[in-house]
Amino acid sequence: MRNITVHSLIKISDLFDLSHTAAASYLSGYIYPWEALRGISDFIYSLGEKLGGDYVCLADGVWAHKTAHIFPTAFIGGPAIIGEDSEVRHCAFIRGSALVGKGCVVGNSCELKNVILFDGVQVPHFNYVGDSILGYKAHMGAGSITSNIKSDKSEVVIKGEKEYKTGLVKVGAMLGDYVEIGCNSVLNPGTVIGRRTSVYPLSSVRGAIAADSIYKRDGEIVRRK
Repeated sequence: MRNITVHSLIKISDLFDLSHTAAASYLSGYIYPWEALRGISDFIYSLGEKLGGDYVCLADGVWAHKTAHIFPTAFIGGPAIIGEDSEVRHCAFIRGSALVGKGCVVGNSCELKNVILFDGVQVPHFNYVGDSILGYKAHMGAGSITSNIKSDKSEVVIKGEKEYKTGLVKVGAMLGDYVEIGCNSVLNPGTVIGRRTSVYPLSSVRGAIAADSIYKRDGEIVRRK
């Protein structure tokens, strides 16, 4: 079975349950998730200034919930928000423009840049996540990464049932709710994966992948039973 791509697959409303992110009001202003990438930084600053007493300002533009567990070896650059009961582990590198939801795990030696992580997202081991949005309880296996820029530095085009020009040279991956990415997989620039889809380890994924699927390899994508 070739990649199953439908128009609704790549819309925010079909990828994400917005009740599981502090960015709900922001994301609801867009149709497609990559449209929101440009304004993540400004949104985090505006949201951070409104946070209540349960949050502590750790540095300029960096807020963390009092229940968040942040290892002393982690680096968090602003703007960034670390949500309730989230964990930022040893040597994590949050470069900025990162909204980390409730109950998330940002693991050892992971790097985040210009991202929204919905509640319950886990990027626990040696992951790079840049210019991406990860839906509720999405999980990236050890060593899996989002590749966010093409080798020729040209505009990223989302390839679904048609081509969508993003106007951006940096677009990582848009993972729907409950997506599972296997270890050491690469999500190529502009990858969009529908809800509840699983990707086999060591995969190189590109384009739009339907919800409720199992991605075994390019050209072999089956419906989840």
